[in-house]
Amino acid sequence: MALKDFIPNNKSTQDFVPIKEIKNGVVILKDGSLRAVVMVSSLNFGLKSDDEKVAIISAFQNFLNSIDFTIQISIQSRRLNIEPYLQTLRDRMAEQTNELLKVQIREYIEFIRFYTDHQNVMTKTFFVVVSYEPALIAGGERGFLSKIFNSQKANSKSAIINEFDQNVAQLNQRTNVIKSGLSRMGLVSAVLGTEELIELYFKLFNPGENDAPASSNNGSTAEAK
Repeated sequence: MALKDFIPNNKSTQDFVPIKEIKNGVVILKDGSLRAVVMVSSLNFGLKSDDEKVAIISAFQNFLNSIDFTIQISIQSRRLNIEPYLQTLRDRMAEQTNELLKVQIREYIEFIRFYTDHQNVMTKTFFVVVSYEPALIAGGERGFLSKIFNSQKANSKSAIINEFDQNVAQLNQRTNVIKSGLSRMGLVSAVLGTEELIELYFKLFNPGENDAPASSNNGSTAEAK
């Protein structure tokens, strides 16, 4: 038996990627639902006083209780690439005229390289994924009543665009709620744009690659074919 006999309908790898399109800073899934990704700063909880820890935990509890929709908290851990920093130090050393400072910079570079080679230095990035799902049934079709009463409207291109804008507006409202709740905990957050989303998901699906590909359409849209 050939390998293709074990793969249902000869599906390609992209068939297993749930993303249909990334447009105007919004991730559109194949089932029609929308996602926004918020990058969040971190804080060193261990260095906080007992009162501060209690306040942070209480704020986080209130934050979770204040939302009535689904979110996903994602943490990415990657080995820290120290090479750009070392190259900056080498450039500074080459520009240095003081021989003593050159020696000190060289020893510092050797120390950093030795430490990172023998320690698993990781960098962590925190995200909150905000979701909005229009009324859907299995297979991504519209709700039954909506399909009956709005059959003519659904055929209009302008109506489809207007519906998408309304869904994005609902998603943005949820995103603002998340950002406000994070702010009350002293966390800084920012919503990822199209270019940043393309880079994020490219690295997720291609963990061995260092750079994301250049996007088309001036970065306004990225579509999975």
